[in-house]
Amino acid sequence: MIDIALIRETPEQLRDALSKRGESVSVVDEILSLDTQRRTQLQDSEALRLQRNQISKAMGQIKDTDERAQQQAKVKAIKQDLSNIETQLAQIQSELDARLNALPNIPSEATPVGASEDENVILSPEITPPVPAYPVRPHWELTDSVNRIDFDQGVKLCGSRFYVLHGDFARLQRALIAYLLQNHSDAGYHETLLPVMVHESVVYASGQLPKFRDNLYKDHESNIFFAPTAEVPLTSLYAKEVLTQDALPQRLCAYSPCFRREKASAGRDVRGIKRGHQFDKVELYTLCSPEQAAQELDHMKDTAVHACEALGLSYRVKQLCTGDLGFAAQTTFDIEVWAPGCQEWLEVSSVSHCGDFQARRAHIKYRSEVKGKANFLHTLNGSGLGIPRTMIAILEQYQRPDHWIEVPSVLQSFMQCERIALKPVTDQVR
Repeated sequence: MIDIALIRETPEQLRDALSKRGESVSVVDEILSLDTQRRTQLQDSEALRLQRNQISKAMGQIKDTDERAQQQAKVKAIKQDLSNIETQLAQIQSELDARLNALPNIPSEATPVGASEDENVILSPEITPPVPAYPVRPHWELTDSVNRIDFDQGVKLCGSRFYVLHGDFARLQRALIAYLLQNHSDAGYHETLLPVMVHESVVYASGQLPKFRDNLYKDHESNIFFAPTAEVPLTSLYAKEVLTQDALPQRLCAYSPCFRREKASAGRDVRGIKRGHQFDKVELYTLCSPEQAAQELDHMKDTAVHACEALGLSYRVKQLCTGDLGFAAQTTFDIEVWAPGCQEWLEVSSVSHCGDFQARRAHIKYRSEVKGKANFLHTLNGSGLGIPRTMIAILEQYQRPDHWIEVPSVLQSFMQCERIALKPVTDQVR
């Protein structure tokens, strides 16, 4: 959430930010108008309360019955006026909150200006992906082995965009998750295991609501949501708390299954496991002071990059432009890996600095001195890594011509093997 004081004092900054994001700037004038109405109503309310209290106090000294009745009538009228103002104020506040909650974060000065993903900036030296000397099957064709992806069974169980992993493919995913958690723990991130269902206030605090409501799965009876990413519960671990400066930075990591309806991607990327309604991810999350944020952003990005390097994957780093920036982010770096079977770069990590945007929503503050003022801290988040797309890259980059897949060296101890055979399926296995 953006500080209303900032909008009052520097509305042009917000207009400029929205323009750079490709958003309408008319909402700024709407917010300023509603804020003025709200403040006027509050002043009127305070004046009426003062008047009511003065009359009530004076009535104790009035002995004339008629005069006392007149004053009581005035108090009754004031109460009705106050009730009307409170009704109007509630409506104004609701409209103001709706507009404030829909405002995306203000991009940082370091974020390149651009209209769409086509204007994102590749930071790594231009990489020409290696060309295998043999045909590489896209991962969605790896369905005819004991170790396989089974899309038909996924559809049978839950419909489109679900799948089942069999044999060493399932073990490979489990090994990948274990390795990533170890990698992040070695980098100073504290591992957590979180609920996959959360309160609506928790989803709101991370910035997923109200914008992405249609993409969320919800238990309507209990009014709780399936988390679309571990970023959501991680944001609220310290909600409504004040941390000490000595406790910062708080570096956290978590594995979780994630649930998204993927409405925004309808008709896109429908082949394979690139986009699913349920998927696994390991998340990185940091809470820190504003002064620590730049260093923590570099550390988080380096941690995700190191995982790609250790897995031996061809990768590149991009900085997102303002038109492609996520709702809660001020600046974002994407890490993409090459999938030779799909013939495309796949985003496996998106590392973002959110400033105090999420902290304001979750009411998380820190205090640098024992009796000093508590201020909103900063948050950062990043995938470390997205499991399905990392699996795609491994299955395609490590595919060998004689019907087997080499296991990346850092995963071999977790899998207790060096290769995955693509053996023909028998009816018994089916």
